[in-house]
Amino acid sequence: MPDILGPDWESRIIELPPDEEGPVVATLVHRPGAPQRARAVLYVHGFVDYFFQTHMAEQWEARGYAFYALDLRKYGRSLLPHQTPNYCTDLAEYDADLDAAVAILKGELGVETLVLMAHSTGGLIASLWAHKRRAACPIEALVFNSPWFDFNGSLFERTAVTWLVDVLGGIAPHMRIGKLGEHYGRSLHVSTGGNWDYDLGLKPIEGFPVRAGWLRAVRRGHAQLHRGLAVPCPILVCASTESGPDRRWHDAINRTDSVLDVNDIAKQSVRLGRLVTLARIEGGIHDLALSAEPARTAFFREVFRWAAAYVPA
Repeated sequence: MPDILGPDWESRIIELPPDEEGPVVATLVHRPGAPQRARAVLYVHGFVDYFFQTHMAEQWEARGYAFYALDLRKYGRSLLPHQTPNYCTDLAEYDADLDAAVAILKGELGVETLVLMAHSTGGLIASLWAHKRRAACPIEALVFNSPWFDFNGSLFERTAVTWLVDVLGGIAPHMRIGKLGEHYGRSLHVSTGGNWDYDLGLKPIEGFPVRAGWLRAVRRGHAQLHRGLAVPCPILVCASTESGPDRRWHDAINRTDSVLDVNDIAKQSVRLGRLVTLARIEGGIHDLALSAEPARTAFFREVFRWAAAYVPA
């Protein structure tokens, strides 16, 4: 069907098995006029997010890749009226979304070489999925844009609060326990002085509620990653050189990652697999593809320099 991005884009609904809330879908987004390629990239978004970064697609297409994006279940285009936005109780729920999208690309569409690119929470989801599929890994490379590899908080929040969330997530998974700060969203959107225009119904500035079951799933995913994964394909991890406060506005919000601790990203990256490259982008924000120049160009330069070396021709 025609996509919300306009006539140059189309969406394909992927029906998935229902869960406790009812019917479930994921959505594959593509530019129909783009030529079919033997190499392709599949992009996965983060929390309170969906695919709208068309300039990123253009960068990949200019280098001979077909570009696809996946809106996961209960996110963006895939959020249905009866569903709790962005909610899950186990990150393994997204395995079916990724399996289905990869099957379409590699089976039906004949993609031979597939790069999986993921941002923030999507990076954690993709890491765990690739680890589980390692025996017959269907992707040839992984590219991460500021992946969420650890909880950005104090030692007390990482330990005692995590323990409490693990308990609450089991007995009251829908309980609201907080929300993300609004400041990062305000720095992005044109309506509040930013440079990017996107659907605030799908990616609201105030975010969606953080629920106990969801955070429990994320922290359990973090714990699994910290024990060490064995992703077999080459991996590129990109992050800013500096973090900023995530709970207030500050003067450097447009040139720092003001959502995650970039040192956590760097520290945990080595646990992904045997071949991991880390690229630090000076002046980059949380979504490096939305950074101001020259950081945005630097991000894409590092991605494609790495791809030229590690992605099969």
